[in-house]
Amino acid sequence: MKRKFLNSSMKLITKNNNYSNDEIEIISYGLETVYLMVTKMIVIFGIAYLLGIIKEVLLLLVTYNIIRSQAFGLHASKSIYCLICSSICFIGGAMICKYVTIPFGIMVALAIICNICLFKYAPADTHKRPLVNVKKRKRFKIVSSALGIIYTTLIIVFKDYSIVNYLLLGMIEAVVMILPITYKTFNLPYNNYKNYNYGV
Repeated sequence: MKRKFLNSSMKLITKNNNYSNDEIEIISYGLETVYLMVTKMIVIFGIAYLLGIIKEVLLLLVTYNIIRSQAFGLHASKSIYCLICSSICFIGGAMICKYVTIPFGIMVALAIICNICLFKYAPADTHKRPLVNVKKRKRFKIVSSALGIIYTTLIIVFKDYSIVNYLLLGMIEAVVMILPITYKTFNLPYNNYKNYNYGV
């Protein structure tokens, strides 16, 4: 199904256009990313609908992706692995946010640990999309670290656990995706930009 979609889409896109091999590779990668994201979301929100936690899953996805967009992190080697892990993270995470109350002191401690990890490990790239540009890596580190501080401030200031739970868990899940031990667990290469001789 995926291959059929990608092949037909690429034929349609390249039919009347002259793209270089690099451009075709970028377009193909983008289409595959969109396809996997859409199909994954259909499954996750389908399960969320059956469990009555669509709002909770959506809130967790938003808080997670805000940091993820700057800190990046690993991608599963196979789409089925991605679907399984995403379902566990967002369905399970939404259930935790909805039904579990984490003591305030533990919340703050976890948030501080997340900030340390963001400052130390973000951004984390992949072998398919290495972050070779030094300036971009610095910018992503600054922004992701700033987001971590903002999340932590909101966690301390807000009294509504229905909000801070999503902020905390969204940050935790985004941080887990950039840790070296997570890459090692999934047998994926870490700090891929170091394999390149350029980075300006």
